[in-house]
Amino acid sequence: MNRRTFLAASGGALSFLGIPDADAVTRRCRSAPADAIRVGKGEVQAIKTMVKTLGDNAAEYGGGHVKHLAVRYLTQNAGPWLNGRYSEATGRALYAATSQLVHLIGWMSQDEGDDKRHQDLTRHYYAHAWRLADEAREPELAATALRGLAIQSIALGPRRRAESYALAEKAMSYTKHLNDPRARAYYESTYAEAAALDGDRAAATKALSASQTHIESTASAPTGESWSSHFTIGRWAYASGMILAKMGDLTAAQEHVQHAMETYGLDRRRTRANVLGHLGDIRLRQGDFDGALSAWSQFLDCAEGVQSVRVRDAAEDMRVRLARYPHDTTARELSERASGLLIT
Repeated sequence: MNRRTFLAASGGALSFLGIPDADAVTRRCRSAPADAIRVGKGEVQAIKTMVKTLGDNAAEYGGGHVKHLAVRYLTQNAGPWLNGRYSEATGRALYAATSQLVHLIGWMSQDEGDDKRHQDLTRHYYAHAWRLADEAREPELAATALRGLAIQSIALGPRRRAESYALAEKAMSYTKHLNDPRARAYYESTYAEAAALDGDRAAATKALSASQTHIESTASAPTGESWSSHFTIGRWAYASGMILAKMGDLTAAQEHVQHAMETYGLDRRRTRANVLGHLGDIRLRQGDFDGALSAWSQFLDCAEGVQSVRVRDAAEDMRVRLARYPHDTTARELSERASGLLIT
């Protein structure tokens, strides 16, 4: 199925994306005015460097921390370069790099807030990231943008389950062009999460198993520079643990999440905070109150200074659950510490 027919076939669930223009890069190369700024490999590399720099910061301190810098760079640097003069090869590389920047801003918007304005911004940026990636003929970047949209839909809950499934399925359609097993595991785990939300346990289990096979084949391989190279086996263990929790298998979920923390470690502060927040929740649901308090104490240590809606949600969830234990001194202390994370 080509990109000009899949929208109709998906029943309209993806219609907001629009249809990529396969000839956009070529047409811009032919029609750029003579006085347009000349763009070369240096500008492309500058965007990639900025994506890494801003992305590393956001991974540590949350999407709300430097989003304004990313938006400014897009509008004042990358945007004008798209309207410049360049060869077709440079144009496709420029589109791909800009897709990464736009996707990063979408992720930052999603992590910054979950109100209607942030949801619309996130959707807008991810859709444009997908268009740029598809026009650049970069299947991994296109799949990553669709995955971002799927994750956003999944976060909105069961009422978006059909859209989540359609987006995750479309992201999977790009994997036939990918040889990197780490990338395949990345999109398969998202497909498994969407299937679990949709109530299709068989499809979720099958996708999760395929994802495990692919990620385990990368266990001793160094991470590369591709967009999905951050999806290490430790992050897979965390993602799979959360999927298993959604499917009701709390024992396996806790094993996977603890495995992610203890065996592989998670090098980003924001990620560690999220994992610890979920670990506390899982332990409490299993009746391990002391274990939950221990995980939540570590969560609060990691979460300090992080500007992320996911961290705020985890803090609020923790406070609501701990309110059931008003006579426990440690529970009260943790609840009071968590209240500081809810001030926006």
